[in-house]
Amino acid sequence: MTALLSANLIWILSTLAVFAINIIALIYIPRDRKPTAAMSWLLLIFLVPVVGLALYLLIGNFRLPKKRRGERARIIAVLGDSASDPHPDGPRWFQRVIEQNHELTGIPAVDGSSLALIDDYQGSIDAMAAAIDRAEKYVHVAFYITAWDDTTRGFFAAMERAVQRGVTVRLLADYIASRKIPRSDETFAELDRIGVTWSWMLPVRPFKGEYQRPDLRNHRKLVVVDGVVGFVGSQNLISRDYNAGKNIKRGLMWHELVSRVEGPAVAQVDAVFHVDWMIETGEDLVDERVRASDIPRTGDLLCQLVPSGPTYETENNLRLFLSLIHGATERVILTSPYFVPDEAMTYAITTACQRGLDVQLFVSELGDQGLVYHAQRSYYSALLRAGVRIFLYPAPYILHAKHFSIDDDIAVIGSSNMDIRSFSLNAELSLMVRGESFVTQMREVEAKYRGLSRELTLEEWEREPAKSTFLDGLARLTSALN
Repeated sequence: MTALLSANLIWILSTLAVFAINIIALIYIPRDRKPTAAMSWLLLIFLVPVVGLALYLLIGNFRLPKKRRGERARIIAVLGDSASDPHPDGPRWFQRVIEQNHELTGIPAVDGSSLALIDDYQGSIDAMAAAIDRAEKYVHVAFYITAWDDTTRGFFAAMERAVQRGVTVRLLADYIASRKIPRSDETFAELDRIGVTWSWMLPVRPFKGEYQRPDLRNHRKLVVVDGVVGFVGSQNLISRDYNAGKNIKRGLMWHELVSRVEGPAVAQVDAVFHVDWMIETGEDLVDERVRASDIPRTGDLLCQLVPSGPTYETENNLRLFLSLIHGATERVILTSPYFVPDEAMTYAITTACQRGLDVQLFVSELGDQGLVYHAQRSYYSALLRAGVRIFLYPAPYILHAKHFSIDDDIAVIGSSNMDIRSFSLNAELSLMVRGESFVTQMREVEAKYRGLSRELTLEEWEREPAKSTFLDGLARLTSALN
C-alpha cells in the first residue's frame, strides 16, 4: 500500500468517525436537556470532536447514580406525615408558590419560627460555636468546604468540648471541595482526634466503587444543634481567604451572610442533614428525628426549606426563584456571587423591570473564578438596558452572600447561586421566609452593601473594551455546558 493510499484511507476513516460522532451526538445529546445546553455541547463536539466527546462522556451526565436519587421520598419519611397548610396567610400567588415547593420537595411551610441575620464572617462562626457549646444531645454539621485553621479553631474546639460532654457530633464535608484545600489531611485528622463522626459527601473514588460525574457537588452549608437551633447561609467553614495562595496574593476576602434559625423550621434543616447522612453512610438516624410540631414556636415567621440538586427530577431552586420574581409587585433585590442566569431567569428579571418594579443586583467588582466572572459580565448590557440597577461590591472583597428579597415581606437565603451550576449540578439549600421583620433585617444588610458599592451605569459599561466583551461572550457559551 502506497503512502498516498494510506493517507487517503486514514483521512476517509477519520471523516467517517467524525461524521458518526456528530450523528450520534445529534441523536442523544438533545434528549431531556435544555436547548441552550444541548447546543453548547453540540457546538463543542462539532468543532473538536474527540475532545468534545471525551468531555461529554466525563461530565455530560448531570444525574447522580440511581441509588443516590429519591431525596424527596427520604425527606418525607424523615419529616413524617405532614402536609402544607393549603391556605396560609398571604396573597394567593404566594400560596401557590408554597404548594409548588411542597409538590417538588415534600417539605411543607411551617409557621412560628424566628431568624436572625449575621453578616460578620468571624461572628457567624463564633455564633455557631456558641450554640454547639450549649448542645446536650447532638450536633449536625455539613459544609461544602471544611478546614481547620485559625478562623475555625474555636468551632473545632466547641465540637471537641461537646464530644467530651457525651454529645454526638456528626459532620459531612464535600469530598472534592474539602480535599483540595491546603493541609486538608490535618483537618480530618483533627476531627478523628476530637471524636467527631464524619463522612465525605459525594466521594469520587472509582477503585472503591464510588463514582459519579466529578463536578456534581454537595454545596450545602448547615449546622443543627439538638434540633432546636440551626444555621443556614452561604458561608463555608474556612478562613476568609480560603487558605489559597492566589487569594492571599490578591488580598481577596470573602463576605458572607448566615441566618440563625429557631423554631419549627429547624426540623426541616435537620431533615436535610438526616437524608444526606443516610445517603453517604447508610445510617438512618431514626432515634434523633424531630418534627416541626415538636419544636416550640419562637416567632411569627413562615418558613419553607427548598433543597435542590441532581437528586431531583427538576431544578427546585430555579422554579422557586422564578415564581417569586414573577409574583413580585414592588421590588426585587438580588445578591449572588456567581450570577449566570438561564434564559428563563433573564426574562423574569428584565420583565420585572418592564412591569415597573425596582430591580437591583449586587455582585462583586472582582471575580475569583475567571470563566464565571466573564460569563456573568456578558449579561450586564441586557440587564442595564432593561433598567436593572447593578451594584459592584468593592475589592478586595468577594461578595459571596446568596439571598434575595421580594417586596417588603418575602426573602430567600441559602447556599444557591443564581447560575446554571447551582440550578442543575449542585445540591443546594434555600430557605424561603415570609415576614416583614426578617425582610427588615435583610433591607439593613442590602443598605450596607449599597453604601459600600458603586453603581455600574450603562454609559460606563458601553465603554468596555472589545477584548473584554469578547471574552465575556466566549465564557457565556461555555457556561451552558451541563
